[in-house]
Amino acid sequence: MSQELFKILESAHVANAGFLKITEETVEGPDEKLFKRTVVRHPGAVVVVPIDGDSHAILVRQYRAAVDGWLLEVPAGKRDVDGEPPEVTASRELLEETGLRAGRLVLLAEFYNTPGFCDEYTYLFAALDLEDAGGRQPIGAEEHAMTLERVALADIETLISTATITDAKTIIGLLLARSLVAGNFVGRL
Repeated sequence: MSQELFKILESAHVANAGFLKITEETVEGPDEKLFKRTVVRHPGAVVVVPIDGDSHAILVRQYRAAVDGWLLEVPAGKRDVDGEPPEVTASRELLEETGLRAGRLVLLAEFYNTPGFCDEYTYLFAALDLEDAGGRQPIGAEEHAMTLERVALADIETLISTATITDAKTIIGLLLARSLVAGNFVGRL
């Protein structure tokens, strides 16, 4: 379908909420009628799947206020440093949350998280050849309280189907990382 069918005519700033911006877009549809959409503007994110050897991933269990609960997730963070390449952000987040340094990062995927209302764009990496970097460097209350857990890649489907892991970026990351370790990854290497 041609993108020319829809055209954003105006973007109005509605509010700032920390690192997020909210805009209201005036869009012209294919029938030339106008409609409005509220959009959350996000600086983007990185996701890192640390692979310990070739059979386990290292995850973080952290409190998430949006769901008022603890989630088992892969390390992740905002792209909040202007001009910083995604690989550098991924390395920084891996160190902060796990205290590990990757000998090698492999880009597994790029995706929009919730394009129905938000422009957050995520870069997903596998972190291989891990080294202990001398301890975690947490920032913020959630990172200070988070714990690390080793998860067998062989157990991923069970953890997903039993709702032990419910975070979408973690599900995508673990499935692709397992494929990479197994030699079945068809992405860019």
